[in-house]
Amino acid sequence: MSNIVSSKQIISQIYFIRGKKVILDEDLAALYEVETRVMNQAVKRNASRFPEDFMFQLSESEYEFLISQTVTSRWGGRRKLPFAFTEQGVAMLSAILRSKKAIEVNIAIMRAFVKMRELLDENAELKMKLDAMEKKYDKQFKIVFDALRELISPEIKARKPIGYKKDIK
Repeated sequence: MSNIVSSKQIISQIYFIRGKKVILDEDLAALYEVETRVMNQAVKRNASRFPEDFMFQLSESEYEFLISQTVTSRWGGRRKLPFAFTEQGVAMLSAILRSKKAIEVNIAIMRAFVKMRELLDENAELKMKLDAMEKKYDKQFKIVFDALRELISPEIKARKPIGYKKDIK
């Protein structure tokens, strides 16, 4: 199944929209090797399987923002705003798209969502460790930080002249 679609490729197609991890309909259709229009028609025929937390349509502003962030060409364009499918929505797609390809791609997508969740958890754990270290060692390194700040300070302080004192009689 890894020869079908890599997790890395799928993860690159997962966006954070409305605080949820989603994949757009056109990306899913490409993975399933079907037309976006055909997939969306199947979804509409089974609309009761796709509540708002499984799938939603992007607003015009969300779509414009997404295009600006991904440098996607609008040449050719879409007539309708894209649908975004959450992890649960992708799982539900496997119930309505029953081809062998759809099943294999769904498994790969589910694995990619799991891998992404693991990566996010690892990053959160690392951030917590760094925060703890910063709190713990801040006081011990205050002297070092103060000395570094003094060295990089553009302010030049008056210093005593260097050399021998000349006695004037």
